Amino acid sequence: MHRVGIEYCTQCRWLPRAAWLAQELLTTFEAELVELSLVPGKGGVFVVRVDGEVVWDRKRDGFPEPTAVKRLVRNRVAPGRTLGHSDRP
Repeated sequence: MHRVGIEYCTQCRWLPRAAWLAQELLTTFEAELVELSLVPGKGGVFVVRVDGEVVWDRKRDGFPEPTAVKRLVRNRVAPGRTLGHSDRP
């Protein structure tokens, strides 16, 4: 079982975006995740971590599309699993 954390900037009011992404990940990986946490931060942060490892950082990668994050999370928590339409280019 895996843990995902989404750290978001409270100053930027990015909680709705973080909550929406959290819902997408929980729906897709409900059997693989033991925890998904929303972590308040500051300074424009929007970072997604799986088991403590950064898989997406807004400062490096821009704002994520849910399908891109789903692929990165899938590669760590359920390798080889298909994501259906999310796997299409």
